[in-house]
Amino acid sequence: MKSIFSRLKSSIKVGKMLLLVCLAALISYFCLFPQLFYCQTIRLSAFRSSGDGMFVSPEIKESHHHLLRSIIHSAEMRVDSFYSGLRSKPKLIICATPAEYERYCSGVEGAGCSLGTPWGESFIVVNMEGINVDVISHELSHIELLKRLGWWETTFRVPQWFNEGIALMLDRRFVDIQDPVGRYLAYSDEWLSYSGGQMILELDEIASLKTFFRGKPRQVMLAYMTSGMEVSYWVASMDSTGFSQFLHLMESGLSFAEAYGKVQDLNQSEYRKILPMNPLRLRRSNSKGG
Repeated sequence: MKSIFSRLKSSIKVGKMLLLVCLAALISYFCLFPQLFYCQTIRLSAFRSSGDGMFVSPEIKESHHHLLRSIIHSAEMRVDSFYSGLRSKPKLIICATPAEYERYCSGVEGAGCSLGTPWGESFIVVNMEGINVDVISHELSHIELLKRLGWWETTFRVPQWFNEGIALMLDRRFVDIQDPVGRYLAYSDEWLSYSGGQMILELDEIASLKTFFRGKPRQVMLAYMTSGMEVSYWVASMDSTGFSQFLHLMESGLSFAEAYGKVQDLNQSEYRKILPMNPLRLRRSNSKGG
């Protein structure tokens, strides 16, 4: 009998220690990734769930939910067309106030953000300014690339300028031209407007998330336009299957630099010879995976 009580006492002690370890881990996780924690526990909040992965602020009337679904569907169709299929299914969190947005997306600036985890969870958070097809398409592109290439590859091997540049091909807030050559020329004009021909960002200067978004708003916008100019040139220089083949090459194990260059050689478009050269073109010899 004494032996049984001794084992029971020992088990209780071990259980308490495990509970304390788990509690400490949970607190540490919350301190390190508060926005991700709030996104993962969105079902416990006052946000209304539509049952299809959309969570809406209680400040937004239910009569508007149908319009929200329509906007999201249009964004999904845009991404589906560009990626030749849509594999990702992120949870969409739609905020009505700056306080809500800051809770789920670090900071109050911007119209939307996207979050992903190494184990496959993904979230898109938008505020009132972000409830439109362009913003949701932009963020959904980030999540779709994450789904296709994996968290590690996208986070550490794919340069941020490419991730943002691809998202801009679906986001028509800055350039609303779908003709490949026209889109590239428009981004070249936008780049010239922000750079003044003097303030220039090389691609390897905006290869990481940290370096892409550092600096004042004008410099961040220049980073976006630099990305848009490079990626729109890359897209225009290939035929319609180029991006899909790039994803396939990456999925097969090629590095970003190898896939980025090889797909251009394999899929030259009819526009290649008439495209004015991008002054910031990614050099093959110096290309880096970010």
